[in-house]
Amino acid sequence: MRKLGRTSDHRKAMLRAMVTFLLENGKIETTVTRAKEVKSEAEKMITLGKNTDLHSKRQVFAYITKEEVSKKLFDEISPKYKDVNGGYTRIIKTGPRRGDAAEMAIIELV
Repeated sequence: MRKLGRTSDHRKAMLRAMVTFLLENGKIETTVTRAKEVKSEAEKMITLGKNTDLHSKRQVFAYITKEEVSKKLFDEISPKYKDVNGGYTRIIKTGPRRGDAAEMAIIELV
């Protein structure tokens, strides 16, 4: 796991927020290293969403910050990938950011 220059609490909160936003909107723009971290967490959430047992639901509700996004994950997003094993997201590099030349990328649901 990458540290991303943050304390563990800040990093966890940031990743939770970004995963929630990704599942809500379908795609987000961020730095490449953050996108790689978000990818692994988002794929775990979608895999959990494929199971409809109580334990999976509680794990997803504990991680995703908005209740309606969790419902969307179980009702719309995960059923779309029921026959696919992994590879639910795609990272597309978009070039350097203007201010600090950080390598930027778009992460989206496939």
